[in-house]
Amino acid sequence: MASNDIDQLDLKMSHTQSDSKGNRVKSSFLLLTLGSVGVVYGDIGTSPLYAFREALKGAAPDGITAPEILGVVSLALWALILVVTIKYVFILMFADNKGEGGVLALQALAQKALGRSSPTIFVLGVIGAALFYGDAVITPAISVLSAVEGLKTIPSLEQSVNLSTILLISAAIMVSLFAVQFKGTASVAAWFGPICALWFVSMAVLGIMHLSDDPRAMLALNPYWGLKFLSNHGLIGFMVLGAVFLTVTGAEALYADMGHFGRKPIQTAWIFLVLPCLALNYLGQGAFALSAMVEANAQGKILEDMNFFFLMCPESLRPALVILATIATVIASQAVITGAFSLTQQAIQLGLLPRMQILRTSETQSGQIFLPSINMLLLLGVLTLIILFQTSSNLAHAYGIAVTGTMIVTSCLLYIVMRRVWKWRQIPCLAIMTPLFLVELSFLSANLLKIPNGGWFPLVMGGGLFIVMWTWTVGTRILTEKTRRDSIPLRDLLKTLMAHPPHRVAGTAIFLTSDPALAPVALMHNLKHNKVLHEKIAILTVRTAETPRVPDSERVEIEDIGDDVRVVTITYGFMESPNIPKALTMCRKQGLKFDIMATSFFLGHRTIVASSTSGMPLWQDHLYIFLSKNATNATDFFHIPSGRVVELGTQVVV
Repeated sequence: MASNDIDQLDLKMSHTQSDSKGNRVKSSFLLLTLGSVGVVYGDIGTSPLYAFREALKGAAPDGITAPEILGVVSLALWALILVVTIKYVFILMFADNKGEGGVLALQALAQKALGRSSPTIFVLGVIGAALFYGDAVITPAISVLSAVEGLKTIPSLEQSVNLSTILLISAAIMVSLFAVQFKGTASVAAWFGPICALWFVSMAVLGIMHLSDDPRAMLALNPYWGLKFLSNHGLIGFMVLGAVFLTVTGAEALYADMGHFGRKPIQTAWIFLVLPCLALNYLGQGAFALSAMVEANAQGKILEDMNFFFLMCPESLRPALVILATIATVIASQAVITGAFSLTQQAIQLGLLPRMQILRTSETQSGQIFLPSINMLLLLGVLTLIILFQTSSNLAHAYGIAVTGTMIVTSCLLYIVMRRVWKWRQIPCLAIMTPLFLVELSFLSANLLKIPNGGWFPLVMGGGLFIVMWTWTVGTRILTEKTRRDSIPLRDLLKTLMAHPPHRVAGTAIFLTSDPALAPVALMHNLKHNKVLHEKIAILTVRTAETPRVPDSERVEIEDIGDDVRVVTITYGFMESPNIPKALTMCRKQGLKFDIMATSFFLGHRTIVASSTSGMPLWQDHLYIFLSKNATNATDFFHIPSGRVVELGTQVVV
């Protein structure tokens, strides 16, 4: 899931002055389109720095020939057409969940379409979310390293720039980027679009400048050369396919950021700017490589591995290109980092992860959030990759598996949406999805060959996160079931209390519970130990809807069950952060009036004890207990005034 920085553009649009409604709409559309260039396409826009070079490097160890260069360029172009243009731009972007995209939004849509809880859909969503974090760690590392490596192509710096220098500069950039996350990006987000637009135009200009080096490069537009390359090179061709996939990494951002920009601005930016610029640059790199190959062969040599992207630029302009490339990779990294924040927020709301501290970095823009724990974990992951792999070429082996896995997950969920939501017949669905599945499975199989050389990293990271999400989900369900067995129905308790009323004290008591049908543990303990009830009682439940956001008109539901006891249900979308005091102000419109400073919030605090005889395996019990202990407490997460909270504890065996 990528960046929320579009909110800054909304401020600019609100001040747009026009003489007619048509001009205002046009201006807003152009701003959204420009914003999507910076946020949505930052990742895929940095792929030319390393994708062509890595694919060509493995194409023919004994010497590159013209058909091999044409084959690599053709595969790159048609990967952009088949995977990005057809699947994401023209199909998947119509599978929105109330205007929102992303693997968890698609999972919620598919789950709702089935009308029941499906373990298969749940597992697919968890796998997709877990793999995204692998991408969120690798993207900043490989992008920034590949840009900083451009320093070696500057003649005046050639002797002074070595591997240690590149690693230090890259690490310093990453530390600086993560260090400023707590401030938010609202103040600089408006620059992302123009800078990335300049970056894409620069890539196109570089490509056009070198097309005349060897016009044969234009033949790569014919898919024949890509298919011929694969058929003639066997296993080597298959391995090159894994490197070619680097050209489409970042495609998931098109769908994930649909809620921030809208379908049409993202589609427009791709068709009229991003795709043409990427295609021209890859064609230009192909022509430059063909020319360099001819020159090397004339001298009796083979074409050596070189940094084609930066060498295409005139020496006098190369320092400026390195600076622009570095800024573009920082923007791409920012988009992925903010996307990880958004995905984590969704996962917490959907119950896939324990509660974490979520801070707002803007008082006016709801999308601007910062998660300190995720920020630190991402930074540690990125620095580990930089130290462990050291070059963008080495990191290229680790890249791809996480992205292809996520793409296959979205394809599976998309098929369910086609059948259940769009009501398509099976034959048209299979006719569209089968070729896409075959292409993506080919990419995945090719990337699996990289496991010994670094592809293990995203698998290990994704597997670890899958275990965490699975453990938290299963553990929470077991805990809920045990609590339900040990509790009594709320209405039965009220009948007993009416027959034998306890002493009532002034004020309002709000008891938080996950199941309003049962008497909250905190309520039972309060009766047992204090033997009193407040004059007014609210049994409060916070629920997460299967939609991204819930309108204020549907936020609060109140049911009066008698004797000044009400059941209050507050509903949030999976992209919203709960704020109980703010939501409770809406209760006054429905007749529930109270003074927040004369109200006590009662929370049940559970001490969890592991058991080897029931529930999950013992190691999983301990993992669940660890996650529970380190979760943000409900008081902070729900923004409840700490001075009004009373916690009553109980012990539960899982």
